[in-house]
Amino acid sequence: MAKYLLDTNICIFILQQKFFVREKVISVGIINCFVSAITIAELTFGAYQSNDYESHKNDAQRIMSLATVLPILDSLNTYGKEKARFRKDGNLIPEFDLLIATTALHHGMTLVSNNTKHMSRIEGLMLENWTKAEDNEFT
Repeated sequence: MAKYLLDTNICIFILQQKFFVREKVISVGIINCFVSAITIAELTFGAYQSNDYESHKNDAQRIMSLATVLPILDSLNTYGKEKARFRKDGNLIPEFDLLIATTALHHGMTLVSNNTKHMSRIEGLMLENWTKAEDNEFT
């Protein structure tokens, strides 16, 4: 069975109940869905940055109750290799995007992201966008 790492933007769509992403998670099996520790950091930051902290303060906890959180430590070698490649090309990817994507790559997971422009540049990364009909039969 395939394993999926959910990018931060996909987690936000789950929380907002958009694009039938929650239904897709259920259809592939919650046990097969993971998030990066970076996603939890981004959701926590988002709550503090929000104009309505009280509405968002539990967002990270809700996602952690849905999916297993993967640490980034094991994937830092993959991250370093990819970042060096992008730097040589002079075409970097935002740090957190690269950390999340290389975590998926390291673990052999499919990254689920709405940010396919950046993520598709990572060699060997399996990528799906569950906000699009071709990757999500519920949309």
